[in-house]
Amino acid sequence: MSMSEVSEQTRTKVLLVEDHRMFREYLGQLINRDLGMTICGEADNIRDAMELIKSTSPDIAIVDITLRGSSGLELVKDMKAQGVEVNVLVLSMHDEDLYAERALRAGAKGYITKNEASTEVVRAIRKVMSGEVYVSKHVTARILERMTKKRGEPENGGVATLADRELEVFQMLGCGKATREIAKALNLGESTVETYRARVKEKLALRSSAELYLRAGQWVREQGA
Repeated sequence: MSMSEVSEQTRTKVLLVEDHRMFREYLGQLINRDLGMTICGEADNIRDAMELIKSTSPDIAIVDITLRGSSGLELVKDMKAQGVEVNVLVLSMHDEDLYAERALRAGAKGYITKNEASTEVVRAIRKVMSGEVYVSKHVTARILERMTKKRGEPENGGVATLADRELEVFQMLGCGKATREIAKALNLGESTVETYRARVKEKLALRSSAELYLRAGQWVREQGA
């Protein structure tokens, strides 16, 4: 066995779970150049990602929120439920105010937005690999504020009040998906999706399906999703 083969085997293995091919290529170049790690696999959906995790045993998985057919949060939850011990850093275009705490609760070790400089992305990966948790100072302040909030004190309203699945359905509605399409994509029954729709309408004080689609579409456009 050559020295280069030995070196390759001892390098930290990174799994990229991202639905945009160009961004996967950018991440791969960044990781190889600035971190000296190696990409052990790439996936754009949960099923392929789980198969790669089992076959390649990565040291860290970098996961986007938006994947083909489902949410990266569901992948993180599945990994936790199956006892998969892989460090996870969520790297997403979505607002950290809405998703960072959800990612941490799901089992991720860090959350960073895609608009951060490449040097900060590198720092986040290093921090997660060292066993620490990475979030921005803003998110840290929000978590501390939530922890010190008096019991019974109301939370802020709006989309932030939606549970993970409700938010996922809300986003897909905003992308123009019908109930049947959402049910198929999320592997849920249509009646279950209708239940989530009803909960979203209630939480957002929306009176009709038309208002729901309008609000969801506006939110998706604001998010740039």
